[in-house]
Amino acid sequence: MEKRKTKSVICTPKNSADTIYALSSQKVENKEVWRWGSDNNMPEVLSMLSRRSTAHRRIINDKADYISGKGFNYDTTIPLLDSIVQQSNGNGESLRQVLNKLAFDKSLFGNAFLEVVTDENHSFLSLYHQDAAQCRVAKDSKHIVLHHDWKHFRANEAISLPLYPAFEKQPDKTLRSIIHYKDYEPMFSHYGVPQYIAGMNVSAIAYKTDRWNIARLDNSFQLSGVMMIDNAVDSESQASELARMAEQRFAGKPGQVMFIIREDSSDDNSRFIPIESQNDGDWKELHDQAVSDIVVAHSWFRSLSGLDYSTGFSAERILHEYEVALNTVILGEQSELLEPIIRTIGEILHIDSSSLEIINRPPTRSKPIYMKVWEARKAEGLDYDENDERQQLYLSEITKYNVKSIG
Repeated sequence: MEKRKTKSVICTPKNSADTIYALSSQKVENKEVWRWGSDNNMPEVLSMLSRRSTAHRRIINDKADYISGKGFNYDTTIPLLDSIVQQSNGNGESLRQVLNKLAFDKSLFGNAFLEVVTDENHSFLSLYHQDAAQCRVAKDSKHIVLHHDWKHFRANEAISLPLYPAFEKQPDKTLRSIIHYKDYEPMFSHYGVPQYIAGMNVSAIAYKTDRWNIARLDNSFQLSGVMMIDNAVDSESQASELARMAEQRFAGKPGQVMFIIREDSSDDNSRFIPIESQNDGDWKELHDQAVSDIVVAHSWFRSLSGLDYSTGFSAERILHEYEVALNTVILGEQSELLEPIIRTIGEILHIDSSSLEIINRPPTRSKPIYMKVWEARKAEGLDYDENDERQQLYLSEITKYNVKSIG
């Protein structure tokens, strides 16, 4: 694995500009790991599937964005906490950027990894996201082994980090650990399983129906069929070569037309036999059903992924489904990702980080921001007081942060 030459910010109130170089940790001595999938290649399979199915990828992207929120509310009177939120590592990433990558990996793989870097004096803290596809659990179940290409594993290119809360000293004098997030699944103890596991097949169906439509476009929607050609050939290999050349020149995408070469006869009986198909409607229904099943498998909602915009934009439905998603999916995932970070900040920097919370905002508004609070309460059928100074504020004023947030 290539050595990292990024810089880690030393989070100290007096001199937050001081930096140290974050080098790669010590090399792996034992390359044995628990396989992730039967061939240790599950992350690559899940990544490829997400890149091919549009609805599947959209849901993963949206879940990651909703879970990482719009920034953080926190006590800005604590300089160290303010520093770690604004810049969590030497790559210049804010805490929200790190959290967004963790949320994406967890939505895609059911696993996510966060590297924690400090020193013996706990004078600084850096938080790095590690690509889950490069991580494997060591056989001792106490370390995570990182390698850039598990298909071509080389022990001298891999590094090992202890699982949090254990730390190990590295050649660059830093102490490092790694937090492993994983979605629980019975019978799987070393790796988590993504929530959409039951929808992998329907994701493949959605991809294949898209590919079928692309093939039809490539062929200009021409009929498929069999082309019978009468021609003199000396051998079977010559006939195969002739068919291959004819297919490349005339068939468009391979497989649209099958060419059959027959021995020469006195009469030329060359002809095209079309194969008509009336299953266009079946293919569309299959694709639509696959997309619906993908949404269900993700425990997600259609309107939050733009799947129903073609039938009209309903702000009320979006807000309703967002509220359900917030209380059934988003808040739970946020708590799972943020709690170890809050605990780590408190234990290493010795500060109270309990005020750290994610800002959640709906994708659309049901009330215009120029309404006053009492007007909005009246519209909702709630008690209101036109003379209350607090209810004289406009909605646009109360939606601004009263405490600092970093997005």
